Amino acid sequence: MVEVEIAVDDAGVLRFFRASGHAGQGRNGNDIVCAAVSVLVRTAVRVLSGRAGVTVDCRAPEPGFLEMEADYREEGREFLSASGEFLVEGLSSLAEEFPENCSLSIRRI
Repeated sequence: MVEVEIAVDDAGVLRFFRASGHAGQGRNGNDIVCAAVSVLVRTAVRVLSGRAGVTVDCRAPEPGFLEMEADYREEGREFLSASGEFLVEGLSSLAEEFPENCSLSIRRI
C-alpha cells in the first residue's frame, strides 16, 4: 500500500508530505496507483521548487519513499496553499477509488 501523509499549518498551507510504499495494484512498472501518486507528488515538488517565496526541501532516502518539507514567505503563501489543495484533492481521489492500495492522512501542525 502507498501511504501518504500530508501536514498543513493553521492557515491550511501545505508544509510537509511523505509518500512511501508500493500500491500493489499491478506489477512493478505497470501499477496505475503508484504511477498516479508519483506524478502528483513529483509534480508538486517540481512546481514548488522554483516558486518565489517558497522554500522546498525534498528527500528520497530510499526507493519507494519521497518526503518534502515546505516553508514560505508571505508572497508564496497563496501558491503553496493552492498547490497543497490540488495535491490533497488528487490523493484523496486515489485513496477513495483504491482504498486497498492507497491511504491518505492529513494532519494540522
